[in-house]
Parts: sequence; C-alpha cells; structure tokens
Amino acid sequence: MNKEEIYNYCVQNLKCSDIKKDEPMSKHTSFKIGGNADIFIKISNIEELKLILKFIKENKINLTIIGNGSNVLVKDNGIRGIVLKLDFKNINIEKINNQKVKVYAGAGVSLGMLAQKLLKESISGFEFASGIPGTIGGAVRMNAGAYGGEFKDIVNSTKCIDEDGNIITLNNNQQEFSYRHSIFMSKKVIILESELLLNLENNSEEIAKKMNEYLETRKSKQPINLPNAGSTFKRGEDYITAKLIDECGLKGFFIGEAQISNIHAGFVVNKGNATAEDVLNLIEYVKKKVYEKFNKEIKLEIEVLGE
Repeated sequence: MNKEEIYNYCVQNLKCSDIKKDEPMSKHTSFKIGGNADIFIKISNIEELKLILKFIKENKINLTIIGNGSNVLVKDNGIRGIVLKLDFKNINIEKINNQKVKVYAGAGVSLGMLAQKLLKESISGFEFASGIPGTIGGAVRMNAGAYGGEFKDIVNSTKCIDEDGNIITLNNNQQEFSYRHSIFMSKKVIILESELLLNLENNSEEIAKKMNEYLETRKSKQPINLPNAGSTFKRGEDYITAKLIDECGLKGFFIGEAQISNIHAGFVVNKGNATAEDVLNLIEYVKKKVYEKFNKEIKLEIEVLGE
C-alpha cells in the first residue's frame, strides 16, 4: 500500500485524529533531529485507535509509536509507514485511605504537568519524575528513573491494547521491569494508561522542596539549554559511563553539529543543525574510544528509529 492510499484512508476514517503526511520528525523529538514520517497521526480516541490498528495489521503497514519524542533519535531518511503519537491525557485521582492514593494517568500525560498537579493535591512519591521530559507511556515503557526512584516503584498496573484491538491490563510483576526496560519493549502492545500508587501528605512543602532540589540539580548538571534526547548511554553494571567518557577526554568533542556535552559527558547534544548521521558517528566514535581505553562496551539508552 502506498503513502497516498494510507493517507486517504486515514483522512476518510479518522475524524477525531490529527493526520499529517510527510511530517518532519524533527518537530516531534527533543533532539530536533529526524527525517519525515510518511504518515503522522496524533490519536486520542480509543475507537479510532482500534480502527487504525486493524487497518495496519490487515495491510502489513509499518507502525511506530512515540510519546514526547524525548528519548529517541530519528534517522535522516525518516520513518516509513505510520507514526502514532498517543495523546491520551486523562488524569484521575482516587483516594484509598488517609495515606495512599491511586492516580490513573493516560499515556500522553506529560510527567512535568502531572508532577505539578500532584504537588497541588499534596501527593508525594512522584518527585523523582518531575523533571524527566517525557510522557507516562514512554516512562513506563523504559522504566524511566532519576534520583533513586524508578517507575517500577510506583506503577501498580498498566492498561494497554494489542494489535488485534484487545484491551489488556498488566500488574506490576507482569510488566517485567528492570533497569531502563520493561515487557513493553518486546511485547507488541501499546500503553494506554497506567495506575500509580502514591502517598497522600499533610502538606505540599516537602514535595515542593524536593522537586526544586531536583530541578536545580538538573539545571546545573545536565545540558538543558541545548536539544538532546536525555542520557544517551546506559549506566554500566560496575561503572559510570559518563565518567569513562570524560576520562577519555571526550567532553566537548564533536562530529558535525553533534557534540558530547561540556556539562555532562553522558549526553550528546545538538549544537544547532546536527543530523542523525552526525549523532550516530559520534556515538560510534565514543564507544570505540571507551572500549580501547577501558575494555568496556557501553550501550545506548536512547532508541534509534527509522532509516
């Protein structure tokens, strides 16, 4: 099925969704890098999601799911088939007792926005995620974490949909959380909503204090002034990857417009007009140098999409 046919079907059948053809993925990633998606759909209607999944399966169309685009690098030739951006932004809070609450958050809910809402409600346990520039769906999928907290610690269950349109709910154990990993990275299901188990506090001052501390740390230790995809490399089992990169003298090293951050060696930043090729060449160079000096194979934390 060609691009025009896919686009025409989507326009005719998906009335609630935002549909674009040949959409630059640089507009939808925090790296500000990436070629065009053949078809880009922002979807927030469950029935339309079921319809498009059926269409994709029947016609064997390539499907890519994104959230906030904050942990991905899209290659320069873009993404074939359909890119779905999940825009489910529902938030519901259910009080269990005087100490615990359940928070239901749609896959498209921004972590920063949710953190602010929970602060107003004096709900704690989510502070670690307040500065992560992603969405609930992406954070659960990769078991995002910071400052000693991870999503595996707070996710009670997750509602998802399979390629046949069946709605499934997985409990915490079934999500198989590990370091920057969950079952969603290998299982063909799409996250719709997660139920978080959090704490009810008497006042919000301590929550605000913690969030502000984390924000100040992030500002001083991470290159938030330049486009990037978060931490580029995973932490090693017995080493800190950024430290090894720094000890190779690579802070500030660049290829094209892609650079190892001067602030934090674990981040690759876009100095302005970096291509995905620049970033990938820089990553390979860094991997090679770290292996030569320390005999360690460092691994990517970001996901590389497209062609």
